[in-house]
Amino acid sequence: MIDFKNSSVFKLKPIDISSARDEFNKFLIDGESIFASFKAIRDQVVFTNKRIIAANVQGLTGSKVDYTSLPYSRIQAFSVETAGTLDMDCEIVVYLSEVGKVEFEIKGSFDLVQFNQHISKYVLD
Repeated sequence: MIDFKNSSVFKLKPIDISSARDEFNKFLIDGESIFASFKAIRDQVVFTNKRIIAANVQGLTGSKVDYTSLPYSRIQAFSVETAGTLDMDCEIVVYLSEVGKVEFEIKGSFDLVQFNQHISKYVLD
């Protein structure tokens, strides 16, 4: 499992949903769909309409992967920070019961307003 309590900010780059690991789709339940996907060097994170799923690729070969599911029902608060003039990165921070603060730094072009609308709908429902 990704050590969310002791990890620094997760630095991610937006990727097309079709480029996300195929295994993510195998974990989805009926009615669940991915609306945003991101990649670090080897790890990936997807946001669905029900949860956040993180894939932590382990080992030299990368054949071992840990999938961590963070349900929106456990999110107590969240924030989004838009990119600035000189700082082109934006941030998403979620506060989860039992886990604490998890920060996602998004590098590159990303529609944070649309993302905020999605996450607000799913967390506040």
